Amino acid sequence: MNQIQQFQSNYGLIADGIIGKKTLLKLKEVLKIQTNEDLSHFIGQIAHETGNFNSDTENLNYSAKGLITTFKKYFPTTDSTKTFANQPEKIANKVYANRMGNGNEESGDGFNYRGRGALQLTGKANYKLFSDYVGEDCIKSPGLVSTKYFFESAKFFFDNNKLWNLTKTVDDASITVVSKRVNGGTNGLQDRIARTKHFYQLLQ
Repeated sequence: MNQIQQFQSNYGLIADGIIGKKTLLKLKEVLKIQTNEDLSHFIGQIAHETGNFNSDTENLNYSAKGLITTFKKYFPTTDSTKTFANQPEKIANKVYANRMGNGNEESGDGFNYRGRGALQLTGKANYKLFSDYVGEDCIKSPGLVSTKYFFESAKFFFDNNKLWNLTKTVDDASITVVSKRVNGGTNGLQDRIARTKHFYQLLQ
């Protein structure tokens, strides 16, 4: 059951995983999102980032080649990857150590507070801010971010980064700006544009 099906099940909708107008309007109501434009941007970005709502936790199962490509700062050579390749916990604890509020490698914070939720909430400091935001201790129970608070963690990202100021219209220009803020670049831009416009059309 993906996250859309889970949401539909939780709120008495047909849990078919298909995002129609009823599901969109229920998301808008539950998350207290103001306009159809806001919601379209929000769901469009999430749909892209999560592979159509199928991913809720960061996948850190990198091969040696993947480590060098993705985390070259930490793994500059093939030799440096030898005891880390395909070991997600060790990888997370190394690359996320001593930043974003995390302790050192031995603390285990990197893996405990790896990316979770619809837009990959990452780092102990952000988990603390999010705990305050939802009123539940996600430091103690970080798995809540990928289950109970999958969508809320993304709304926290939009709130915290003031992205709602950029979502008042649905066109290529606004979607591009929002995509850059969510992704740090324009990776998958055409898919983000297509998804956002599709959801906006459903809401008309």
